[in-house]
Formats: sequence, structure tokens, C-alpha cells
Amino acid sequence: MKAAVFSEIGKPLVVQQVPDLVAAPSQAVVRLKAAALNHRDLWMQLGLYPNIQVPITLGSDGAGIVNSVGTKSDQSWVGREVIINPAIAWGDDPRAQGPDFRILGLPDNGTFAEQVSIPVANLAPKPPHFTWEQAAALPLAGLTAWRALFTRAQLKAGERVLVTGVGGGAALFALQFAAAAGANVWVTSSSPEKISRAQALGAAGGVNYRDADWSTQLQKSAGLFDVIIDSAGGDGFARLIELARPGGRLVFFGATTGNPKVLDVRKCFFRQINLLGTTMGSPADFAGMTSFVATHKIAPVVDRVSPLHQAEAALRHMETGAQFGKIVLQC
Repeated sequence: MKAAVFSEIGKPLVVQQVPDLVAAPSQAVVRLKAAALNHRDLWMQLGLYPNIQVPITLGSDGAGIVNSVGTKSDQSWVGREVIINPAIAWGDDPRAQGPDFRILGLPDNGTFAEQVSIPVANLAPKPPHFTWEQAAALPLAGLTAWRALFTRAQLKAGERVLVTGVGGGAALFALQFAAAAGANVWVTSSSPEKISRAQALGAAGGVNYRDADWSTQLQKSAGLFDVIIDSAGGDGFARLIELARPGGRLVFFGATTGNPKVLDVRKCFFRQINLLGTTMGSPADFAGMTSFVATHKIAPVVDRVSPLHQAEAALRHMETGAQFGKIVLQC
């Protein structure tokens, strides 16, 4: 089979022939139809991710058809159209992942390939209204957004939600999920075009975070927020605390602009602000997310689709930050 292999930090992915996979006990081999990129893949290539091991096939998101299984009792999966839950071995505690937790694509070989091996427990039926490209776009970002909104923030219909940095996969899913749940959603972006496109997906409005007074603009237009979803961190985090209503919930799952230099602890405790960290999600989160998507017929936003042999070019496109939605590879 062919796979886009990451062999050295800072070097391009190389598509090459690797051995076909054989299903081990409790595992399935999926013939992939599509895979999707995440910033995790880019950070690994740039050497900005912990415990990098090479050579490795990157990719956490994928969808395809089950070719074979390693355990006879799992035979009913063979031939089924599936999406892959990339959160492997979460553990028994729904509150947090256990010591054996890992994400598909490191240390296990991932989805930038024609085949992938995955525990049968991590298979889920492909939502019938999805294309293969949409199906591949959902898992990691959708799971992250679902857990942030519903497991951690406990979002309720009618609440006001702010999603920062709209355009990336998880932020767009947070917008779509919150809007479908009956929330009033606002966004930030550095691109007026992305704000406009977010409004077409259900956002009430948005502001450009490059404006010096963006938080003041937002408060004048929308007021304070019950729930804020952020993956940037950095100096803007302090303004998010200002934008949270008393008793509000600020959920964060990334720090792409680094750690905040200042955190006003007094404002947090006097106003009863809840700071909630999250990452990925449990099997129950994944099941809830896929059920919600099927019920509300939510369609993942796909920015562009490229063939597998253009995986390196797809990563370079992601690096520009110009995408709106998920970048997908046809396998």
C-alpha cells in the first residue's frame, strides 16, 4: 500500500510503498477512502510536538471500509462504511484520559495512507448523509468541539457562546454544534471573509481580533458570554475573562499563541468564572457527537480536497492559516 511517511523533523512527507496491513486480535484494517489534516500533524513535522518518533505515518482522521478484523467475533464489521475515533485507550474515567491514552498518528501509524489499523472499539458507522470527505473531516475536531461544549461547558439552549479563531476545524464544529443546540453564537477571526462565512453557518456576528478594541466591540454588540471556546491562549486570554459573564465557563483546548503572560485570578474568583481545560474526548463523547451530527444533519466544512500524493502540499496550505474548514486527502 501507499503511505505518506514522516521520516525527519522539518523534512517533507514522502509517499512510498509500505507493507499491507494484517489485522491483529481486536483490531480492524480499514481501506481508507479519505483522511483529514489537523494542526497536530503540522506541529509534528515542524518539531513542535512532544515525544516525536520517526518514521511514522501521520494522520488522525479517516473514513473508509473495513477490510478485515483480527478477532472472529468482530466479523460483522467487515465491509461496513466507517469513521474512525482517533482517541485510543481513553480509559475508564470519563472525567479524564488514562495513562495508556494516545491519539492515532503517533505513536501508532495514522491515516495518511491507503490502509490503517485501528482497534475495533474505535470504529463507528459513517453517518449516511456524509460524503467520504466530510466523514474524514469529522472525528478529531468534532470530538474536541463536542466535549468542550457539552461535556465540559454543559451548554444549554439560549446561552450566548463565543468561539475564537473561527476557520479551523474545531472552531467551526463548535460554531455548528452550538448553533444547532439553540445557542446564540459569536466568533472572532482575523479575516472579514471568514466572519462572513461563519455567519452563513449560523453565527450571529463577529469581530476581527486584530483590531485593538476587538473585545470592546464584541461586548457592545453581544454583551457578556455564558460560554467561551478558545484554542489560542496567549495575551488575548485575559480579554476572554473580561468577556465572560459572572458564573461563565471558559473552555480551552490549545495554546497556539502560547501561555498568557498575565492571568487576573481576582477577576476569576470574584466573578465565579469557570476555567475548564479539555482535550479530545471519551468513547461516550464520540458516540454523543456522532448521534448529534446525524440527528441535526450537520455537514462538516471542507476547505479543499487533494490526492494522497499531495499530502506535503496540503500541510503547506495548512501552515499558511488560510483555510476555512478541514483539509482532506483522498486515499
